Amino acid sequence: MNELLLAELQRVAPLRRDEPLSRHTTLGVGGPADLYLTIDTEEQLLAAFTIARRHHVPTLILGTGSNILVGDGGIRGLVIENRTSLVEGPWPNGAGFKVRAASGVSFAAMARRLSFAGYAGLEWAVGIPGTMGGAVVYNAGAYGSCLRDVLKGVRLADERGDVTEIGPEELALGYRGSGFTQGVLRDKVLLSADMAVHRGDAEALTRYVRELDARRKATQPRGRNCGSIFKNPAQHPAWQLIDQVGLRGHRIGNAQISQRHTNFILNRGGATASDVVALVELARSRVRERFGIELEPEVALVGEFA
Repeated sequence: MNELLLAELQRVAPLRRDEPLSRHTTLGVGGPADLYLTIDTEEQLLAAFTIARRHHVPTLILGTGSNILVGDGGIRGLVIENRTSLVEGPWPNGAGFKVRAASGVSFAAMARRLSFAGYAGLEWAVGIPGTMGGAVVYNAGAYGSCLRDVLKGVRLADERGDVTEIGPEELALGYRGSGFTQGVLRDKVLLSADMAVHRGDAEALTRYVRELDARRKATQPRGRNCGSIFKNPAQHPAWQLIDQVGLRGHRIGNAQISQRHTNFILNRGGATASDVVALVELARSRVRERFGIELEPEVALVGEFA
């Protein structure tokens, strides 16, 4: 390993080597990252990203570790755990208000705080796991709404550390995807996002949030998982297709398709990424054979798989 690279990264934040990513993903699987750095500020994020790019080291920005499946072989290069937490606003902005959130901010926690404070526009997001950065990358959505509806712009930095602002139209936001997932923005790091909110009734918003909490508790499984495994095809919800091919509760190794919601895979303790991938491929093949529908993963597969 390049000693100059290690020295430069260690000046940014404490650096760990061969860090098991099972400790940092909500599913609890994944092999080691060659290098692992936890950052708390935008300045640290920029510094670590530009150092890695200058040394031509592959880099993954990690949020809360949801919506991600890391291979058992781990990840080569550098993983930056993004804990940036600055939220600015709401500021008056035309007929409404604008909020700027750092890419490491918990999307759900921010949406909940704004709702309880009487700001409407993000109440649908109170149960979405992950960070602001992940919400932008995957155009997070729920209950008929998505980030594209409220996003006003983002701040990005390139490999030299130059910061630019772009509007939502340049992000190519689609169903659970964006220019990041399409590879158009792969050499950029997301710093923050601006969203539009408006004044609402705090009591009514709080009641609605509690209703969503109860709905999720009744329909979504508890335990270690990474959220929805598949995107919903236009014809039918993914869970319905998986259920109809007889896979509710099906288990491979220590990974299991949830009994409660069949678009979730649970780690029953000691599951491997290979167990999870085997379930994913089984569901895809059965749905393809019976319905002629190709299920597309919503979870991001990263790292080295067997």
